[in-house]
Amino acid sequence: MTSTIGLLLSGGLDSCIMLSHFLQQGLKVQPIYVNCHLTWQTAELASLQKYLAAMKQPNLAALVQLDQPVADLYGNHWSVTGKAVPDESTTDDAVYLPGRNVLLAVKSVLWCQMHGVDTLALATLRSNPFPDATDEFFDTLTTALNLATQSSVQIIRPFQTFDKLAVMQLGQDAALQYTFSCISPAGELHCGRCNKCAERQAAFRSAGLPDPTTYAAPAPARMQSA
Repeated sequence: MTSTIGLLLSGGLDSCIMLSHFLQQGLKVQPIYVNCHLTWQTAELASLQKYLAAMKQPNLAALVQLDQPVADLYGNHWSVTGKAVPDESTTDDAVYLPGRNVLLAVKSVLWCQMHGVDTLALATLRSNPFPDATDEFFDTLTTALNLATQSSVQIIRPFQTFDKLAVMQLGQDAALQYTFSCISPAGELHCGRCNKCAERQAAFRSAGLPDPTTYAAPAPARMQSA
């Protein structure tokens, strides 16, 4: 494996746990954050900086931030406006962001190609239902990008056979209080009511771990007992 591995880091549970896992394995990690200027990213980035500070060690490189604004593409989408954000009652497809992995991966792979990093890791899980999270998609994207630049960056997904419970168990000793999962934050706090907050709460419950998150509003009773 490469001496330095690039990691597309969002600040959420999965990618932060992957970062912790890589460091525990003695790998040198180059974290990469792509800012699309979505409504939650100011709060997400603030939490991510705290997580990286908690994980600081010689094998962890300084965060690279790439700018990829999407307002001109997404228009009045809830991720840009903050209006009608999918709540805890919605299904996974409600939070689909068009071309999300294309937008994140292309610029990250190009950065890796230009800086001598030959592997980029993403923390997609087997439960990801979207078409831009399949083996076929990533194989095709990797081939296209390497053909376009005559390079050989490899995209890997070490958690592609994991479910959420397996990831939580792997990362139970990580500084999970500094991870961020909300799509409708109240300042820098998780809202406690959106689709992603519900998913976060369920992840801690299923793993039997205390949830260290401060929520702006309590979860509905049905979510607390689910």
